[in-house]
Amino acid sequence: MKKKEELPDCPVATTVKLIGSKWSLLILRNLLDRPWRFNELLKSLEGISQKVLTDSLRSMEADGIVTRTVYAEVPPRVEYALSPLGETMRPIIASMEKWGTEYKEYIEKS
Repeated sequence: MKKKEELPDCPVATTVKLIGSKWSLLILRNLLDRPWRFNELLKSLEGISQKVLTDSLRSMEADGIVTRTVYAEVPPRVEYALSPLGETMRPIIASMEKWGTEYKEYIEKS
């Protein structure tokens, strides 16, 4: 996790620093439903590269938002899920979804 000194003073800027990238938000959106395997995420996020997905997941794991579970199987199975801290993002993503839906409706009426 980042140290307090590494984060902006503004709480909104802190949130943007942690989840503000396009890919982080879309990864969070997927993880709200269930745990995902790496290749499932890769296939579901059109346009993301393997490197960007790896870097995003590692960053979110380091920040305590995502957990990575390795199962002792052959072949090995790894799943990514929201941590308890990541679960607190649920209302933020839900608000974004609601706003996006309302915006699309507004544009259709205009």
